[in-house]
Amino acid sequence: MIEPYPVQDLPHGHMIHLPGRGSTFVTDSGPRDAPTIFLLHSVLTTGLLCWYPLIPQLNREFRVVTLDQRGHGRGIRNKPFDLDDCADDVAALADVLGIDTFAVAGFSMGGGIAQLVWRRHPGRVTAMILCSTGPYFGSRDPQRQTNMKHIGKLMKLIHPPHVQPQAAKLDDRSVPDSLWAFRQFLSTPVSRLGTLGDGMSFFDSQPWLAEIDVPTAVLVSLKDRVIPVERQRLLTDNIPGVLTVEVNGGHACCVLEAEEFIPKFIDAARQMTARAQDVAPV
Repeated sequence: MIEPYPVQDLPHGHMIHLPGRGSTFVTDSGPRDAPTIFLLHSVLTTGLLCWYPLIPQLNREFRVVTLDQRGHGRGIRNKPFDLDDCADDVAALADVLGIDTFAVAGFSMGGGIAQLVWRRHPGRVTAMILCSTGPYFGSRDPQRQTNMKHIGKLMKLIHPPHVQPQAAKLDDRSVPDSLWAFRQFLSTPVSRLGTLGDGMSFFDSQPWLAEIDVPTAVLVSLKDRVIPVERQRLLTDNIPGVLTVEVNGGHACCVLEAEEFIPKFIDAARQMTARAQDVAPV
């Protein structure tokens, strides 16, 4: 049985207001004079839950920012869910933090958001690392939407949508790792599962992949049953100058196969930020 990576050395975070948009939970850690990477999480997780194994080691070389995307964790509430809005939230957070340019990394859903940050905010993104993701998510398929609704109904029986962990419990690091992770997971209202799937269904970057002009690495999870490998390879086949990195893991490799994932991600981040510095205008 594969065990999740141990929870240790997590950065502390706080709520930050994005003018005209709402408030979200943010962590901002690592040396301020190092290159900045925004880590964007997968659906039904949080910024910390998706990336907690990686952050302590990445902090040795990079300033690392996470946020809970709208509709997730302590992200913006009571707003429509659309990946375009999620991308604009990232740019708005960068403005609040005083970060002009940055690299962006996304896992699964976060990979789609990362691509949209590059697309919608020209000149802000210096490099991309796209992990276990593709140029579309395919949830407009009627059968997939039906499955998402069934899963949502089942999860409501396990955990009613109106029962959410208190913020103090989410920040409690003294509990067992499994309980910490479970609380993070349950902080996303399961009643929004269908809404999240609908919002993701409108994303499709295939028409403009060839226009991507920043250093980009794609981490392909070879045992992925959520985002098929052939869909991930649409990115590697169509983004100019892409660095392809294969990870021998499944869709949750960032946590369940973290020992495999972390060094490959860090190496890709080093290469992409170095390339970005080489092409930056003097």
